[in-house]
Amino acid sequence: MVLGIVLAGCATFPDQGPRDWRDKLEGAGELGGPPSVQEPPPPGGENGQRDGRPPQSGGQQAPSGCEDPDPQVVATCLEPVGAVAVLPDGKAALVAERTTGRVLRVQRGVPPQLVTTVPVDAAGGGGLTGLVLSPSYAEDQLVYAYASTAEDNRVVRIARGEPPKPVLTGIPRGPRNNGGALGTDVDGTLLVATGNAGEPAPPPGSLNGKLLRIDTLGRPAVGNPDPASPILSSGLQAPQGICTDRSTENTWVTDRAATQDVLHRVAPGPLPAPAWTWPDRPGVAGCMAQPGLVVIAQTGGASIFVLRPAETGAFTGDPETLLAGVYGRLSAATLAPDGLLWLGTVNKQDGKPVSSDDRVIRIQPPSGGGESRA
Repeated sequence: MVLGIVLAGCATFPDQGPRDWRDKLEGAGELGGPPSVQEPPPPGGENGQRDGRPPQSGGQQAPSGCEDPDPQVVATCLEPVGAVAVLPDGKAALVAERTTGRVLRVQRGVPPQLVTTVPVDAAGGGGLTGLVLSPSYAEDQLVYAYASTAEDNRVVRIARGEPPKPVLTGIPRGPRNNGGALGTDVDGTLLVATGNAGEPAPPPGSLNGKLLRIDTLGRPAVGNPDPASPILSSGLQAPQGICTDRSTENTWVTDRAATQDVLHRVAPGPLPAPAWTWPDRPGVAGCMAQPGLVVIAQTGGASIFVLRPAETGAFTGDPETLLAGVYGRLSAATLAPDGLLWLGTVNKQDGKPVSSDDRVIRIQPPSGGGESRA
């Protein structure tokens, strides 16, 4: 059994001070690449966030109602997006609305279709914040979701034509940091990142503020540090996304820590020092990973942040900020089977929504990196 989590320590990087990043435009790709942003629109709103309006250069039309002329926009007029799980064909995806608990099937040119509604209590940053296909989706057609209820935070299983069923319950909830994220590792086990529910230092055996590793029935996965416990790692505060590079088997978790936003390279036990930090707290959210590339959606920063790790986890080259201000506040990010990057917005949540918000977007990701330079 190969444990799809790195067992070595995490590389750390000293604070290099503020840097002036420039947007780098990538190749066209299937959908024309990221929009051609010559100069990002001026900042507006709190925390310098941009609104969701695409730049008008190049003749780009503004949305009209729920009609959005941007060919990279897959779905419109949603409630704030908590998570996205792309279906195997790469053309459609399941979308979780954080505050309503609705799970919708979306595809460009097709009206969103309601799959199910998960009962949620969205107070304290909770709601429907995680969504992932079953590791054996081709056979069982199951989907797993991370949801907050009035009593706890939990993982539920969604099957066609059935109400959501609990898989792992009793994850503590509190006045804040109730959200969580879901992913899978290379062994096909479920990864569950849980918020600390407002406890700065949760007890070691509690399920809040942890990265859990479970099978599809909610039992501790084989290979965990304690075979009787679902806990793989500890030390999270308000995790937003989990992503695994299937090639290198590195798993990454984004977290909004007490004094800064961070990216962790996962290791069993207490999480080591972050692999990357953002002292300016841009609101890191969902992430995607593939060989030589980690992309992090940013909510307050209204952009994506691009890092290029080597197999060791060390980063090579300079990071990049892309899509600044183009779609507004970004939340979900996930890699589709065909290699495209899917994003979700939360402009109705403390942003400046356009008429077609909130939206799901599908774009060509930036190019990957390579090995660390000597």
